[in-house]
Amino acid sequence: MRVLQFILITALLAGCSSAGNKNPHIIIGTRQGEIEIELYPDQAPKSVEAFLTYIKRGYFKNASFYRVLNDDNQPSNAPKASLIQGGTYRSQPTLNDTLPGIPHETTDRTKILHTDGTLSLARTGPGTATTEFFICVGDQPGFNYGGENNPDGQGYAAFGKVIKGMDIVKRIFNLPESDTYFTPPVDIFNIEIVD
Repeated sequence: MRVLQFILITALLAGCSSAGNKNPHIIIGTRQGEIEIELYPDQAPKSVEAFLTYIKRGYFKNASFYRVLNDDNQPSNAPKASLIQGGTYRSQPTLNDTLPGIPHETTDRTKILHTDGTLSLARTGPGTATTEFFICVGDQPGFNYGGENNPDGQGYAAFGKVIKGMDIVKRIFNLPESDTYFTPPVDIFNIEIVD
């Protein structure tokens, strides 16, 4: 009887651990420290798939966090936002021109809202996002579907959340900047998928 109980408990624990790992984790390695993020493929499959593909292709080696939005560097009459933005914009400026845009997954569909620590895709129009991303500092409801921060009302495509290293995000957020750009940019050594 004890052997049967042991087998059942072992099977249950194995099932729980594999279910707990269905969401991939990534590590953003920076000069300021590491940021660990959980991705949500069940809710935002196209965004997660594209981002993981870019990681596997090595696009984020020697990338950077290059932009910051805070209360002091935005026009007083514009909707405010707080975030750090990164990607390949500075390291590989023409890469985005060669990549197909990721189909836009709105927060209305995914139910992943732009709360503190949310990872989301930067874009111009819907379906134009590629390697550029941002991490929210504080809740940013204006980035959600129907929010005021995007004139088309489609918001941004959120697809993950910081689970470790939010102190690093805030440290980066508070670094020197000029006209919304970090001076100097914050090196991203690489983004890696956690095994």
